[in-house]
Formats: sequence, structure tokens, C-alpha cells
Amino acid sequence: MTVDIEHTVPVRPTVPTGHSAPAGRHTHAPSRANRETDAQAKALLSLMADLPAGADRDRARTRLIELYIPLAEYLARRFRNRGEQFDDLVQVANLGLIKSVDGYDPTRGAAFTSYAIPMIVGEVKRHFRDKGWDVRVPRRLQELRLEISKVTGDLAQDLGRAPTVADLAARLEVSEEEVIEGLECGQAYRALSLDAPVGDAGDTGAAGLGDLLGGEDPDMRNVENREALRPLLAKLPEREQKIIAMRFHGNLTQSQIAIELGISQMHVSRLLAGALRSLREQLSKD
Repeated sequence: MTVDIEHTVPVRPTVPTGHSAPAGRHTHAPSRANRETDAQAKALLSLMADLPAGADRDRARTRLIELYIPLAEYLARRFRNRGEQFDDLVQVANLGLIKSVDGYDPTRGAAFTSYAIPMIVGEVKRHFRDKGWDVRVPRRLQELRLEISKVTGDLAQDLGRAPTVADLAARLEVSEEEVIEGLECGQAYRALSLDAPVGDAGDTGAAGLGDLLGGEDPDMRNVENREALRPLLAKLPEREQKIIAMRFHGNLTQSQIAIELGISQMHVSRLLAGALRSLREQLSKD
């Protein structure tokens, strides 16, 4: 038997009681609209509970989702102007609505909206927490930043001035260091492109941010090697230490070193080669 979902439960999109409907949507008085929505949803949920898995149940589920799409849009609108595209927020809120429809248990007696609203809002908040940051920061700081944003406006009205770090810490019952961390982590929400112009955005000849970054200092590459060589050089015989110092620090040739030490240039070459080979072997072992 096929159930005519379209005529069994008429659908009238509404928003929660006490709130204005989204622009461009025609609704009845909020309280009446809310009661009608709850009645329609209850009928659909009862119908879904009675229907076995199949096309009829899927149609009832689809109609219930359509019924509450305005609610999802309304809740998504509460999170506008926080750095995310509104269309993306609506998609996330609709996902929370679908999860609400699939997870709702009518036998518990709670109204569907009592279950759906926290589920949808939680899904949107989870989106901000997990996917809205260009640079990943600990969840603790993400949630603290949201709390700071919430109380800053209230504190400004109460105090008649911009709240200080101490004011925020007292209101949120956290340390001032935690508040500073929460404020600083807000800079990780949106990262600047290295190609972004520095200075006047209208100046086409302005240097990019990446142009101002320093390059790698080639001398820094040898710092670790020099520090590793220092104790190894001290283990060499005194004459080999002197030959290495004269060759690499004094920039003397092997012939000049031979004259200084009173030995042959060939002997200097053998001693230098042996000392360098010993140093390489020790470095390789380390």
C-alpha cells in the first residue's frame, strides 16, 4: 500500500515561536504557526514510526525535513558575520536537521524542536570549531574565544568602556593568561596569503607579504657542524690540530705549512688527509 504523504500532512514552513520569519517568507502569527508545525511534525513522526523501511517512509522523512528547513536557516542566520559564508552555514545547519530527524525518538515524549534545535546549533558550532580555522588550535582555546566574543559586548555595556583582560577573566572565571591566549588564537582563524600586498591594497606595485620574509642564512647551516667538530678536533694530536688551524683558519697552502713546521709538503698532505678522514669517521659514527 502506498501512502499519500502530500495530502496526509500539509506542509507549512514556519520558524520558532517569538522570532521573526526569514525575509520573503509568508507565515501566520508565530504562536499559531509554531503549534501547526509541531502538530504536522508529530503526525509525520508518528507516520514514520508506523511505516516500515521503504519508499513511503522515505517520503515522510523528506517532508519532515522540508518542514523544518526554515528553522535550520533561522538558526544558521544567528551565526552570520563570523567569517563563514552564509550558504555554507545553511548547509551545515541542514545537516544537523537531517541528523535530528534520523535520531529523534518520539517515545521519549519531548517535542521534536526541543531535540532538533540543540542538535542543529551544535552542528554549526562544531563546524566553526573543527573546520573554520586556517591554523589548527586546541579546542579549548577555540571554545574560549567564542565565549570571549559573547561576553565582550555585554561587558562593554555594563562598564561603559571596552573590557580589559582582567574584566574578561573575572567574568569567565579563568586566568588572564588564558584570556590572552584566547584573544591571540583569533588571529589563526584566517591566515593571510603570502601574495597579499603590504600597505595600500590599491597600490598594484606594493610588495607581497612573502617578499618581506627573510631567506635562509647559509652560514647557519654550518653552526651545528662546527659545534660537533669542536670536541673531535680537541682529540687530535697537537700537530694535526695546528695543521688544520693553519690550513682552514689561516688559509695557508700546504707548502707554507710545511715551511712553518719544518717538514715536507708531502708529509703535511698525509697528516692533513689522515686528520680529515678521522674527523669524517667520528662524525659519521655520531
